[in-house]
Amino acid sequence: MSEDLILELISSNILYLLAAALIILVIFKGIKIVPQSEKYVIERFGRLHSVLGPGINFIVPFLDVARHKISILERQLPNATQDAITKDNVLVQIDTSVFYRILEPEKTVYRIREVDGAIATTVAGIVRAEIGKMDLDEVQSNRAQLISRIQESVESAVDDWGIEVTRAEILDVNLDQATRDAMLQQLNAERARRAQVTEAEGQKRAVELQADAELYAAEQSAKARRVQADAEAYATEVVARAIKDNGLEAAQYQVALKQVEALNALGHGDGKQTIVLPANALEAFGDAFKMLKGGRA
Repeated sequence: MSEDLILELISSNILYLLAAALIILVIFKGIKIVPQSEKYVIERFGRLHSVLGPGINFIVPFLDVARHKISILERQLPNATQDAITKDNVLVQIDTSVFYRILEPEKTVYRIREVDGAIATTVAGIVRAEIGKMDLDEVQSNRAQLISRIQESVESAVDDWGIEVTRAEILDVNLDQATRDAMLQQLNAERARRAQVTEAEGQKRAVELQADAELYAAEQSAKARRVQADAEAYATEVVARAIKDNGLEAAQYQVALKQVEALNALGHGDGKQTIVLPANALEAFGDAFKMLKGGRA
């Protein structure tokens, strides 16, 4: 085999190897496998051409370049603290935290240089503006509403950047020492006022209960007197009816009965077992006993 033939074979083999290497390189350059958590921004001749999603993608080798590889995972901005003044002129320090993710990488890449800094600045301005619309008490009590308004305002502001704000949190609302002291004094005064109101209400209730008790006692006494009067009226009516029906004898019988009852009560008293009575009194009692005896007969 001549030397020229050997050189020709070597040259042809080298060409085959180069062609195979070129084909492998083209295939390697033309296939892009994008991870699930990323998107690739493809440029052709320095201009935006397409955005590759997760999975296997094909591009034109040497013409298309994956210029930007953007993570689409949710991100958290570093916690930030900014001063704000409430509607009632109270200086507060607001600690905020923002979570976001990139939905349209082509907007994020070509419309904003540093997305984290831009979002942080936007959030700071919106927080100051929203705090300025509310009194301090509203900031403390309506934190959920304030967070919702801040998130909506931030989402509207960053919409052109292809970003979705998933959460915006107010971690804390801090006051300066002078404001804290003033609020503590106000709180103590409010507690004292409530204690006085409670004590006054208790005294009022006690007076009302005492008045109710006295009224109840008066009502019961009046009822007792009315029952007693009714009983006496009934007794008088019975006596009057008896006198009407039986004449003078019934009246004398009632008088005799009262005399005997009085004598019986007098005899049962302490130290009154010996009783001295005038003669006419004895005759009256004798007549009474006879009348009672005759009445029973």
